[in-house]
Amino acid sequence: MPVFQSVRILPAAILLSLPGLTLPTRAGEAGAGARENLPPFQVIPAAKPKELTRANGWPASGNGANWERSLGGSTSNRFSELRQITPQNVSQLEVAWTYRSGDGTGNIQCNPIVVDGTLYTSTPGNCIAAIDAATGRERWRFAPSALIGKSLSGTAKRGLLYWRGDAENGPRLLFGDGNWLLAVDPQNGQPIPTFGEGGKTAFPAGAAVVGAMHQHVLVIAGFTRDVFGFDARTGKQLWRFATRPEPGEFGHETWSSVRGGANCWGGLALDESRGIAFVGTGSPKPNFFGMDHRGDNLFANCVIALDALTGQRLWHFQELRHDIWDWDIPAPPNLVTVERHGIRVDAVAQVTKLGNTLLLDRVTGKPLYDFRLVRVDSHGLPGDETAPYQPLPELPQPFARNAYTEADLPTLPGAKEAVLPTFQRANTGPFPSLDEARPTLMFNIHGGAEWTGAAADSRGFLYVTSNEVPWNITCFRDDDPAPAKPPTAGHQVYQSVCIACHGPDMRGIGHAPPLKGLRHRMKEDEFRAVLKNGRNGMPTLPFLTDAQVQNLADFLFCRDRPATPPTGKPSWTFSGFTKFTDPQGYPACKPPWGTLNCINLNTGKKVWSVPLGEYDALKAAGVPITGQENFGGAAVTASGLVFVSGTRDKKIRAFDADSGRELWSHVLPFHGTAPPSIYEVAGRQYVVIPATGGGKLGGPAGDTWVAFALPKKP
Repeated sequence: MPVFQSVRILPAAILLSLPGLTLPTRAGEAGAGARENLPPFQVIPAAKPKELTRANGWPASGNGANWERSLGGSTSNRFSELRQITPQNVSQLEVAWTYRSGDGTGNIQCNPIVVDGTLYTSTPGNCIAAIDAATGRERWRFAPSALIGKSLSGTAKRGLLYWRGDAENGPRLLFGDGNWLLAVDPQNGQPIPTFGEGGKTAFPAGAAVVGAMHQHVLVIAGFTRDVFGFDARTGKQLWRFATRPEPGEFGHETWSSVRGGANCWGGLALDESRGIAFVGTGSPKPNFFGMDHRGDNLFANCVIALDALTGQRLWHFQELRHDIWDWDIPAPPNLVTVERHGIRVDAVAQVTKLGNTLLLDRVTGKPLYDFRLVRVDSHGLPGDETAPYQPLPELPQPFARNAYTEADLPTLPGAKEAVLPTFQRANTGPFPSLDEARPTLMFNIHGGAEWTGAAADSRGFLYVTSNEVPWNITCFRDDDPAPAKPPTAGHQVYQSVCIACHGPDMRGIGHAPPLKGLRHRMKEDEFRAVLKNGRNGMPTLPFLTDAQVQNLADFLFCRDRPATPPTGKPSWTFSGFTKFTDPQGYPACKPPWGTLNCINLNTGKKVWSVPLGEYDALKAAGVPITGQENFGGAAVTASGLVFVSGTRDKKIRAFDADSGRELWSHVLPFHGTAPPSIYEVAGRQYVVIPATGGGKLGGPAGDTWVAFALPKKP
């Protein structure tokens, strides 16, 4: 099998050596002006026709009645071949059954699976429940706590799968729970005694995402790091691939230190015909503080292809180098077949937080379209070295904004004026810089694409939900000694005058910057001038007496408390993951704020994009549909329907796959929290959605699953 280790036109160690291209210099390596001398763009060329992997016909068409793995199968495409529900009759859908687990409330992110008329799902009470998929009646329930004690991260947090077994081993449900993998009998929910120790086997990196099967090997990624192969028959660990390379391993030299990240928290896909697993990985950690992980940071922000039997790396492709913005690859890849140069090609499509779709040959890892990179002049915090090139692909077309600019300022009445002071003092634009105590405005922390990723149909069309909500990130040094107790005179002035804008912890609120670490970035005469004259959104404070100003200065510059010994290394923190909002709490950018998108991978062109979700108050005021932040994900049918939920307005919707026109909607008890599953029992097609609320969208949480079907024929 071809090995695609490097298309190395960049120091990211990802790409093949190309004639006429030299290795660019990293920031800080060759003095001032080195970056300006680099070409403005680099291009990773698309695979030539003779290099493309011809489609082999996997997976073969089936009857579509079952949904045996969360995400719809090994392809992670959430595609159903069922055709009973159509664009013509979808408006007739009715509630077929509702199930409530009754064991608590919580945010369920597990896409249910359905096998031979039984639905299996995790519950808020950290159980696995088996439900009659035609009636919603519970058949059995299994509590992993009986085997492993208290759940650490949630039972089958992001999925489970059904393995039909082999000649010597019966069927089993396989799923993770904290630092354990478990196997239970799908008929009765009893642990499989021959799997590990009485149905459980140790998993060293947090088992949250759903695995995938090749022969007897369960390939599953760790929520904290690494990818593993386990024998599904015995529970024995067979191999481990380090997503943060160990000393002596390929890629280790791309890290100055290895602290965290490069984990797979969205999931994976697996080509059963070739025995290749495909994994998307997260950003290096800590976010924003790149001086703690200098280098290009393999295998963070990568698509990695692994041999499912051995764990050997076959190829990898890195989207961002040295990600300091928390712009992970958050979602499972999709295994698709597309047409390029008149050839049917087996490919892997990976959607990203930046709104990009990496479309790569499944065997070689070469891009199917030219992959363009742009020289960037952004800088990080002191001690960081940013990468000179970052991705700016043209095809497939991006499905989300990835740079906050003046053109993105909000359009609701009064909103622009309210947020303008923050915008005027902030770092903005593509791949924005990070500066001490200065806000950085950006999209994409919650996507672009979210962990739910995309659905794909047999035509090579991709359907992906996306967020376009801006964020306000402010970093600052955090080595001020703790305030004295009881509060000093200066602390009392702060509490009476400053706390409303800068917060009780001095981390800043809204457009007001943090005041922690002020002594590192402002001299006292400048501070006094701001109090006297104001600046940006800061008003003048003429009512303060000279004594109060002096006391406040002593407090903010840490002169009213004992000093702490210096550590020798600056301590940094940030103001938290703060959404950039207008005074009414809406995203501080022009809509749309959430979308559903269709991309034709055969051409790379976006077919349509529609807002997903609406606010009743804005609708009543005559504002066109804005879309909402969403965490649901879509599923698509062969009959041409896209089902999706996950918005705050608590609706599940059906869209026409060809046009994006909304054809049907239904209000759920709570907002949907995982992609819908589509299946058939006794000739009747169903669409089921976990509607448990809570999670990143907030709001009340519940314990409800709702299934829809066409009315039964009399």
